[in-house]
Amino acid sequence: MDFSAITVLCLGDVMLDRFLYGSMDRISPEAPVPVLLLDSRREMPGGAGNVASNIISLGGRAVLVGLSGQDEAGACLRATLAEKKRLVDATVQSAARPTICKTRFIAAHQQVVRVDEESHAPIAEPEQEALCRQIDAHIGACQAVVVSDYGKGVCTPAVLAHLFRVARQAGVPAFVDPKSTDYTRYKGATCITPNAKELAAASGMPVDTAAHVEAAASKVMAQADAQAILATRSEKGMMLVQREGKVLAVPARAREVFDVSGAGDTVIATMALAVGAGMSFEQGMRVANAAAGVVVGKLGTATADIQEVLHELEEQSGPDEVPHLLPLSAACAQVARWQARGLRVGFTNGCFDIIHPGHISLLAEARSACDRLVVALNTDASVRRLKGDTRPVNSLESRAAVMAAIRYVDAVVAFDEDTPLELICALMPDVLVKGADYRPEQVVGADVVQAAGGRLVLANLQQGHSTTSTIGRIRNT
Repeated sequence: MDFSAITVLCLGDVMLDRFLYGSMDRISPEAPVPVLLLDSRREMPGGAGNVASNIISLGGRAVLVGLSGQDEAGACLRATLAEKKRLVDATVQSAARPTICKTRFIAAHQQVVRVDEESHAPIAEPEQEALCRQIDAHIGACQAVVVSDYGKGVCTPAVLAHLFRVARQAGVPAFVDPKSTDYTRYKGATCITPNAKELAAASGMPVDTAAHVEAAASKVMAQADAQAILATRSEKGMMLVQREGKVLAVPARAREVFDVSGAGDTVIATMALAVGAGMSFEQGMRVANAAAGVVVGKLGTATADIQEVLHELEEQSGPDEVPHLLPLSAACAQVARWQARGLRVGFTNGCFDIIHPGHISLLAEARSACDRLVVALNTDASVRRLKGDTRPVNSLESRAAVMAAIRYVDAVVAFDEDTPLELICALMPDVLVKGADYRPEQVVGADVVQAAGGRLVLANLQQGHSTTSTIGRIRNT
């Protein structure tokens, strides 16, 4: 997974995050409060700056556009930005506003209090114009845009409208981490990434269940005229609702959570890099879910590097109940890793009850059309619905074991539905393969794959071979 050629423009509320670490072992004689004995301190960019830091940590490049003050915190912020390679500091210095600074006091790995310094006054028109000039100066070198709206003043309607207009003209996808409940101000965004609380506030609807989230996301997506809503649901994982395409959800992996600070920044940074690199929303969501899983296990405003994300994708696969038969989560993670390496992933499906030369010929031709081949098998119940109560002859586990041993096959999955459409939408292969006895319009999922830029291959079939005829010859022996 290589994002080194991707540059993301990050617009939003830039902050300085300060962390003061110490120990507490006594009560103050002045008031009934604990005394924090300071041991160390750490400072880093926060808000939109943390999005930029995540982009850099994941291997990409970032252009940071926002406001900072002409004060001590601003000087410290600019110094931390100057230390970051692959980051362009395009922040505008304001003589009228202080630098947004959040100071967190930490004891025994727990945050005990936070002190915020900021202005609630609206930004002046000259500052808005300066922000727009920075956007114009850098948009041409970027493959994606992130709006990090913390409601601190930078993301005015005028600045947002300008950004979305130039991004659309440049053909660059725009991602928004929202603060406002009025999603019409994000009109022109490609994808918006609210958490569950933000989605409930913006839609005025409940978000307790998956069905609730889907309905609420559809409502705000229409308001923003966006292509997709990626709702983050804390321990419930993420849900992707698209204007065109299926609703998809991924679970969160259970872990010890130290701090959720900045997890949303990690999600949107990863999505922007992934889609900017050519991945689909679905693939980007899975990578973003893994990245978020890394940062919540760290203390403070944290980032995830690309190796940590790749390791998390491996861990999310989990142990297989049948080693040669991948569960959906593992299959999705594997396909995402292959595609991130630039490999073309092929997909074909069938019962494959009794393997014969016709099957081998199909698999060989399928593998020649791609770099990695995933074969999806109907479950036993699915086969019975299609073929009758006497089928399958071999159980799913047996069919999967045989299929996994064929040298043309790189992964085996199963589906319980009558068609593999849901599986195809989840995996989003680059090449879909079926036998030449199908017409293109008859192939389930062909429209989905082709709409995403993939292609359909109709493989030649060897005549005289079928499972039905094989079973017939056995019975006549």
